[in-house]
Amino acid sequence: MVPAMFSARSFAHSIAEAPAAKTAERLPEWNLADLYPGIDSPQVASDLGKAAQEVAQFGKDYRGRLESLAKGPDASVKLGEAVARYEALQDLLGRLMSFAGLLYSGDTTDPARAKFYGDVQEKVTNASAQLLFFQLELNRMDDAALIAAASKEPLSRWKPWLEDIRKEKPYELDDKLEELFHEKYISGAAAWNRLFDDTIAGLRFKVAGEELAIEPVLNLMQDSREETRREAAQAIGVTLKNSLRTFSLITNTLAKDKEISDRWRGFQDVADARHLSNRVEREVVEALAQAVEAAHPRLSHRYYKLKAKWFGKEALDYWDRSAPLPSTPAKRYSWPEAREIVLGAYDGFAPRMAEIAGRFFEKNWIDAPVRPGKAPGAFSHPTVPSAHPYVLLNFQGKTRDVMTLAHELGHGVHQVLAARQGALMAPTPLTLAETASVFGEMLTFRALIAQASDKAQKRALLASKVEDMLNTVVRQMAFYAFERKVHNARREGELTADQICELWMSVQAESFGPSIRLGPGYETFWAYIPHFIHSPFYVYAYAFGDCLVNSLYGVYQKAHDGFAERYFALLEAGGAKPYGELLEPFGLDARDPAFWNIGLEMIEGLIAELEAMEEA
Repeated sequence: MVPAMFSARSFAHSIAEAPAAKTAERLPEWNLADLYPGIDSPQVASDLGKAAQEVAQFGKDYRGRLESLAKGPDASVKLGEAVARYEALQDLLGRLMSFAGLLYSGDTTDPARAKFYGDVQEKVTNASAQLLFFQLELNRMDDAALIAAASKEPLSRWKPWLEDIRKEKPYELDDKLEELFHEKYISGAAAWNRLFDDTIAGLRFKVAGEELAIEPVLNLMQDSREETRREAAQAIGVTLKNSLRTFSLITNTLAKDKEISDRWRGFQDVADARHLSNRVEREVVEALAQAVEAAHPRLSHRYYKLKAKWFGKEALDYWDRSAPLPSTPAKRYSWPEAREIVLGAYDGFAPRMAEIAGRFFEKNWIDAPVRPGKAPGAFSHPTVPSAHPYVLLNFQGKTRDVMTLAHELGHGVHQVLAARQGALMAPTPLTLAETASVFGEMLTFRALIAQASDKAQKRALLASKVEDMLNTVVRQMAFYAFERKVHNARREGELTADQICELWMSVQAESFGPSIRLGPGYETFWAYIPHFIHSPFYVYAYAFGDCLVNSLYGVYQKAHDGFAERYFALLEAGGAKPYGELLEPFGLDARDPAFWNIGLEMIEGLIAELEAMEEA
């Protein structure tokens, strides 16, 4: 199982709001040489050949033999050797795929990079398909025999992983079917994903006589001038509408592809496969969704009513939803200032956190500038434990860009700490993947508030944080509701573009409330959101993570002593422990329906602060 190209990819920022206006300063670009020197490097060809050879040998050595290995007196040693070789292969394949993926994300319009990415993906997929038997055979082994072997060294090192993959056993197919599903991914879902990426990268939106790509035009939706925001929003609506046939076809095809897979594997609910990969129970996510929906009146509806009042209107048009506050000068941050603010906030919590985050700046692990063809949004990609993470940003100097930097560096710190678990146990379920990122944002937000020089600046910071939290919690859960409607409806037949637009508008209107007018054009905005294509039902992990971290931060505020040590232990665990066990030291239980209200009440408290400032 090769690590996902963009594990813990943070599109929350690019989906919810655009980056800020372009800065003139020179920004850092990452150095991928720690993975490979370049596309034509002999090391790439050598590792591709090495991977193919070692995968083939691994199959000869272990296919059909695991059951017998488990019965011998040295079962732990024999199986331990097998798992160690398997993990090393995952690291090697992951390194190749990470390099190709990161290179491609730097310029998705470059034909050479696109070809390289496609070629490497095909070879890695072919190699990893030959490894599928290993997990399948492990899961077919007698429970007692495997437990006995895993109780001793060296196999005991991977006991958490063995227990974890056991959860997939009820949904696994026979070897040949699994290989077919795996190999067909290249010409199936992966091809449609790439078509979406290429289509989005190639779109141009006409604003004020200029032809703009998606990132710059989204940026204009935060312009201080309403006319500019309106023109940008309308340009998005027109351009997306002209491509709706393509986006609808992609959505229909991928939803059907997922339905086929779910049916063969025996998943009942459209999101059950995601819940399994997240290692979270369906009822826990349902409790989160119900809690957020019930909180709409006191969160999003309440805030947007307040924002409309600031603009002197009964309701805001959708292009004003993320507008900067009126009569509040936009604060601009240089790259050195952003670095100092984030590292200072991290250091105030724990010097160890700042030291790890500092490596990203010192060692060129960050790609910050906006470039034509560059992937939109932001992410921190963990690559593999034998290397280190890389962060992609589209930094343009606004407060939200500073918060995005804090967010992605939080991911990076988490990924560095979890790497000690090895390639099999370092990856973190999405439900915990946002733990360090959102916590890093909160630390940085508190640092910015402490530095605020006047009431107007403090109000702007509070409002920005509230909007970020609403985008992360309320809007992402609305996205989840939209996906559920689309995938359930697709089970009854193909959906027209108009039907998808209607489903989109139904959930968006309810989540925003009466103080946001969703006029013509907005019905197409679902089409540019990459999560729906790349990672169905990923979006609820943002809300899960935000509410979880708000609860964690509440514990931190009440009891600093020993918190940092417990927190780092949580991050270092990676995917080696379930979320329930990791939260126990903090006295938190996400299975308790009341748990979610702790995080939601923090958002409500910030809105109350804003209201109090109006009355003062």
